[in-house]
Amino acid sequence: MTAAVALPSAAPAIGGGGEESTGAHKPGQSVQGSASGRSLMASVSRSKIRLSYPGGHTARAGMGALASVDPDWRPPACWYEPVFTPGQLKDAVATGEGGLVNAHVWWSNGLWVDHYEKGKPHVDAALNRPGGTAAADDGYENYNLGKKGMFWRSTVREGMYQDSRAWDCGRVMFWQDAGTVPKDKNAPTPETLAAFAYDRIKVPDTEVELRPQGRSTVNLPTWAWLDKGTFKEVTVRADLPGTGLWAVTTARPVALRLDPGTGDAETYPGSGDCGINENGSIGTPYSRDAAEEGPPPCGVGYLRATSGRPYRLKASVTWGISWRGSGGARGELPDGTFETARDVVVQEIQAVNR
Repeated sequence: MTAAVALPSAAPAIGGGGEESTGAHKPGQSVQGSASGRSLMASVSRSKIRLSYPGGHTARAGMGALASVDPDWRPPACWYEPVFTPGQLKDAVATGEGGLVNAHVWWSNGLWVDHYEKGKPHVDAALNRPGGTAAADDGYENYNLGKKGMFWRSTVREGMYQDSRAWDCGRVMFWQDAGTVPKDKNAPTPETLAAFAYDRIKVPDTEVELRPQGRSTVNLPTWAWLDKGTFKEVTVRADLPGTGLWAVTTARPVALRLDPGTGDAETYPGSGDCGINENGSIGTPYSRDAAEEGPPPCGVGYLRATSGRPYRLKASVTWGISWRGSGGARGELPDGTFETARDVVVQEIQAVNR
């Protein structure tokens, strides 16, 4: 008996290669896949998009992912990608026991044979069809062997499998002629690739230089700065093979924000946001002469000494995100931040009267 099953979570399926997945799928977990014997296992969120780093990887050991500053940013939850040539699909069906025909629906092996080898149409009762009306997907003869093109299937953005929007890409795997992109609202675009690359941006830890280094003193400003060589732009390129689509996403440091870790403090400037200088540095290195002239352009002044527990000084760098892509497309994505923290001990100056 053949069956089509809508899955609340991922299952083994015909699909692209990758790392082996074992155990039950957990909500929000990325499901990988691999070859198991001669069968191809599925990957719900393993994209075919290829990444490269034109500027190389940052040399620093500490690296972290950016968090968007815009809580309302809604990157694509799913899109379609080419996954099989005719020959690859035929081999996968011949050696498999069924699989995901889109990101959420699993077909038994018999349904794959009926639809992609014998040309039997598939009637989709209401899955993401305008107005919820039934619609038929024409079948294919002998997996379209001899034709130029690929079969496309939906991919879900990592961490968004449980998002309701991940069901928007509801078409069963379909054919697309070589050199073309589907005319579908969920077809990939350069901006789709730019957002994909955003998730893969890794930036160096925010190791802010502080003076004094050991202990700060009440009412004496602590200077903070980042050397111009510490933070450079980070670039990630994303290409979707077989489509001509690409995007280059670039993150540039634009500001340092300081949070003293206590209300008994003031920041320089008052907003706590230290802008980037023309030479790429942030703030000004401490010097005795500069300190005598006035407060630091970037720093913290503590008004009360610590007592037993140090203050937790947080430093976060804001990165401006822009992208350019195939066909002359370009744009901006929400700024990203990366935050680190360090303990600061603040002492009182003890005066002795004679």
